[in-house]
This record gives sequence, C-alpha cells and structure tokens, in this order.
Amino acid sequence: MAEIDTPHGPARITVLDVPGARATLLLGHGAGGGITAPDLVVAAGAAVAAGVRVVLGEQPYRVAGRRAPAPAGQLDTAWLAVVRDVRDRFAGPLLVGGRSSGARVACRTATGAGAAGVLCLAFPVHPPGRPEKDRLAELAMPTVPVLVVQGATDPFGRPEPAPGRRVVVLRGDHSLRADAPGLRAAVRDWLRERDLAGAAAPA
Repeated sequence: MAEIDTPHGPARITVLDVPGARATLLLGHGAGGGITAPDLVVAAGAAVAAGVRVVLGEQPYRVAGRRAPAPAGQLDTAWLAVVRDVRDRFAGPLLVGGRSSGARVACRTATGAGAAGVLCLAFPVHPPGRPEKDRLAELAMPTVPVLVVQGATDPFGRPEPAPGRRVVVLRGDHSLRADAPGLRAAVRDWLRERDLAGAAAPA
C-alpha cells in the first residue's frame, strides 16, 4: 500500500503483484464503496490468475474518509496522477477500469492514460429511473477495447455492444454479486484475448 500525491490530496494504491507480469490492470472503486467491493475482488483475482498485475486505486476523498464523491473533474485529475505513478513503477501495457463511478472515470481518462483496454464493472448507464440522462457518451470515449460486465437487472441500465465494446450480461443487479464465476470467466477471457497473460498464468 502506498500514498500518491494528487492535486486534490493523497490517493492510495494497493498492489497485487504477479511474478513475470507483462501488464498491469489499474482498477478504481465505486462512488460510495471501496476496493473491497465483491466484484472488484473477483475481477482482481481473475486478473492475477491470468498473470496480470493488479493495482487497486483509492480516490483522495475515500482516503480522507469521506463517502460523498468529489466532482468528476477532480476524480479524473486525481486518477491521472495515479496513472502516472503506476506507469513509473511498472513497465508494460496498462489497462484501466473500475466499478460503477470508477468505470466512468476510467472511460473518461482512458486516452490520457494511454490505456491498452478498459474494464467496466456495472457501468451506470443512467440514474435509476432516469433513462433519458444517459452517460453513453462517456462509455464511447475510449478508442481501445472495452469490456462491460453488467447485471441483467441493474437499475442503472445496460449498454449495448458496439464496435470495440463487448458487453457480458450476468444474472443479478448492480452489485454483480450473484454470478462470481461468470464475472471471473469474463475478465479472464478478455485479458487472455488481449495477449497480456504473464508467466504466472495457468496453462
């Protein structure tokens, strides 16, 4: 665990390293939760099992003990500071992602981060009951491959597949708790297709 200076206060990273890893997956948390969210834990475990190093990033507002998220611009600026630190620490391709709000941040900053891919867990397409207020423009911002893993009954909506964007729909809601094996398989297969598996990956 290490703290990283950002323009909006210290962020924090937790590294799950893998011997021989050739790539790193940087994951962010949701608006009101942290890096111990069940779907983040499952996705991180799947990446490590595939030989990909995982870095779990915590935004400054969470490090400071606040539950209410910072404005989007502050989230993005702080995230890019974390990206720069992670790139200084680890060579090789960098993938970014996160759950819910963290997925939105990863999409908005993917180009600035120079990401090789984006992993979105429970991307909040719109506020519950407000489909007219969609965030699909954010989801369309990355110019690299995107994997979206979404619950079939997610009240935040469900995006459609698009060129460069795969959508895997699992049973369950916004928490993605209901189908851990399905989530694990989706992340594992996507990473392997990116040809980023390291020496620790199982045969």
